[in-house]
Amino acid sequence: MDLADVVLRRHSSRMFLPDKPVPQELLQEALTLAMRAPSNSNVQPWRLFLTTGARRERLGAALAHQVRTTPPPTLGLPESHSHLRRQLGALLYGAMGVARDDDAGRWTAQLRNWDFFHAPMAGIVCMHRDLGLPDAIGVGMFLQTLLLALTERGLDSCIQVSTALYPEVVRQQLDIPDELAVLCGICIGYADPAFAANSITTPRNPVAENVVLLQH
Repeated sequence: MDLADVVLRRHSSRMFLPDKPVPQELLQEALTLAMRAPSNSNVQPWRLFLTTGARRERLGAALAHQVRTTPPPTLGLPESHSHLRRQLGALLYGAMGVARDDDAGRWTAQLRNWDFFHAPMAGIVCMHRDLGLPDAIGVGMFLQTLLLALTERGLDSCIQVSTALYPEVVRQQLDIPDELAVLCGICIGYADPAFAANSITTPRNPVAENVVLLQH
């Protein structure tokens, strides 16, 4: 695959094959490439905690328990942008056959977020609390490079903001030091081809809507 193929093939998978593990050699190759991402003053601010097996199962169970006892807070999108979340939700729930008024079905679908969509490998992305916005950009570039490297190797993934809603749970389960801020989660594995929502293509804005080119 060339770069364009990899970029176009990458998508957020929301159901994985739990019994198909991530090959360690492919993971190491992808991580090694991702470490080449640029960062402010070469700080390399990303910290990634990955887990599989029984530890990953305990993490998912702890998050599911917390979600059921303490409903998740809102993700904080301002009203000016919340329509985009609604559009994405309509696409995803529509593909899953969950009606807008099916509260139970929607809750069941949402709960899969905190079990990492059954992915065999789960991760938590962190950054040192002393660092700032320029360094968060570096973390983002690391993640995008990692996702593309995984895609090139036939692996699927999903970045999860929802996991960061319960930072103390993941901190306790994965022994994450207090000086690290929890930014998001990540799922890695092989997407379930039978899950309809894995085949949707989410829309993107025209370039001109997000990019301003000034000349002269």
